[in-house]
Amino acid sequence: MKLSIIVPVYNMAADNKLRFCLDSLVQQTIADYEIIAVDDASTDESLEILREYESNYPWKFKVVQSYENLKQGGARNKGLDIARGTWVGFVDSDDWVAPDMYEKLIKKAEKTGADVVGCDYCMADTHTMTVGKLMPNNTIDQTGMLGHEQYKKLVMNPGSMVIKIYQKAVIDTYGLRFPERTFYEDNCASPIWMLHFTHFEKVEEPLYYYYQHDLSTVHAISQEKCEARLLMGKKLIEEARRCGIYKPYRQEFEFAFSKLYYMNTLFTYMLGVRKPKLKFLKSLAEGIKQEFPDFQDNIYYQNAFDEEQKRLAAMHLESPFKFKIYFQLLTFYRNRLRRSPKSGEE
Repeated sequence: MKLSIIVPVYNMAADNKLRFCLDSLVQQTIADYEIIAVDDASTDESLEILREYESNYPWKFKVVQSYENLKQGGARNKGLDIARGTWVGFVDSDDWVAPDMYEKLIKKAEKTGADVVGCDYCMADTHTMTVGKLMPNNTIDQTGMLGHEQYKKLVMNPGSMVIKIYQKAVIDTYGLRFPERTFYEDNCASPIWMLHFTHFEKVEEPLYYYYQHDLSTVHAISQEKCEARLLMGKKLIEEARRCGIYKPYRQEFEFAFSKLYYMNTLFTYMLGVRKPKLKFLKSLAEGIKQEFPDFQDNIYYQNAFDEEQKRLAAMHLESPFKFKIYFQLLTFYRNRLRRSPKSGEE
């Protein structure tokens, strides 16, 4: 078996989302592959749709049913446990792929000897194969035979996991798996996984379609999801230490943690959660101080964020209460300015 495509599924029956995804997978131009669809205790008709595809394509479509909701990471792990392919790819059940995506990725792997191969993706808000806004993923200086410099860049920017294929022998050798029962599992898994591979190549085409809709994880900010992001930040550092890859890349992991755990969470929380809680803001400040008290001196941090972001972060670390009041007033003021008629207009 050349390839296993693992698809975690949870309540994706509506609006043709699941069928459009699965149609793109069963129509792949590559031969000798399997699709492992893991139903993560869906409460809609997703499982029935999956059984239909399994009946129609029994030689390449397999359904695994989870009776408890393990979230995406847990569902992927169930797929990995039974995957038979030399290569493994992951697809989110509300996205879809170009018909020749996996053929191109595997050809690249076979031509170069790489053990992980990726591509770019594009954004889509309708079910179409028309290429939308291009989202380059990973950079040329991260590819080739991987050494210290490439690994440093991959810690800080590993790229998406759904636009890659991974050699299963490497996955099995190191027992690579995903955090379960949480959101944002890729934020932890992606950099850890990349540091276990030795040769990374890329197809410079947008072969994966990332579907933007109101229910997707990145659009629905909540207290629970912000807390999950904190958990994944901590898990990232724990896993790096457990795997023995933390010390050589401490500065890069410090930046990855400060970006994922702290800065991204701080601002998405304030902008996305309807009633921000002071308790959470205090916990966030205490957490970053405990793990990386000097993260503001990190050269990557200094270069990655603008002066206002760094100033607001410093205010938050000094006084979460002062920051909360100031940020809410600042947001109110800026929103009011955007709604006001331009000066001089009648």
